[in-house]
Formats: sequence, structure tokens, C-alpha cells
Amino acid sequence: MDLRKLKKLIDLVEESGIAELEVTEGEEKVRIVKHTMVAAAPQTYMLPQAPVAMAGVPVPREKSTTFDDDLEDESEDAEGEVVKSPMVGTFYRASSPDAAPFVEVGDTVKVGDTLCIVEAMKLLNEIESEFAGTIKEILVDNGQPVEYGEPLFIIG
Repeated sequence: MDLRKLKKLIDLVEESGIAELEVTEGEEKVRIVKHTMVAAAPQTYMLPQAPVAMAGVPVPREKSTTFDDDLEDESEDAEGEVVKSPMVGTFYRASSPDAAPFVEVGDTVKVGDTLCIVEAMKLLNEIESEFAGTIKEILVDNGQPVEYGEPLFIIG
């Protein structure tokens, strides 16, 4: 196949909407594949800003709403051991959307039983119970993002 025909085929692939072209002429075979680069949109993350205190101006302190504070509130409502998220990720109660949840409120668990999955960076991490007892409360909804140290379950 001569160079002019080859150039025309390349131009045809570039100008048309096709992604691949294969031409066989006798014993010669040419395959032209068009690769398109898709640029990912840049992601912007906003971090919470602490209030800036100016010299001589008192800044009122607000009650901190950390997970430890939430934990204390939850502990008052339901007595028991708290299972916290060991990482940032997405909380899943079951191994797949159509599977039954690993545990329900009222279920008895042993140390090492799988309670949930936290997906982090496309890795599914099974979270196992560190305590034996009964599931008193499930604190996170399925598919909800969780933070490191966020309470997930209360086991009594």
C-alpha cells in the first residue's frame, strides 16, 4: 500500500467519528486506531477555616462538634462499646447491593465477625468487631461517607 493511500486513510479516521479502521489489500493489512485523550476535571477541596482572632477582639468559642462529642452523646443514649471507622471512605452494610446486611440491630456478634465494609480508594475493607455482644445501634446509613474515627456501631 503506498504512502498516499495510507495518509488518506489516516485523514479519514481523524475527520470522521470512527475510532478504528482496518483495511486489507491483498496480503497487506493496515489498522489505524484513533486514541482520544479525555482530560479529567480538576477537583477542588475546601477545608474548613478556623476563625481568625484580631488582637484585642475577643472571639466567642463555639461548642466543638467532633466525633468524640458525638460519641459522648451516643454513649449516654445507648450503653455499650463503640466501633469506630478505622479510615475515611464509604460505609456499606452488605457485600453487594442485593446481599443481606452483615448485621442488624439485635444481632449477636463475636470478636472478629464482619460488621460492614468501608470502601477507600476502590478497596473494600471489611470492618470486624473488636467486641462480643449485641448490636444495639447502627449509627451510619448505607452508602454514606464516613470519616476516620467516626462511630459506626454500638455493641452492648
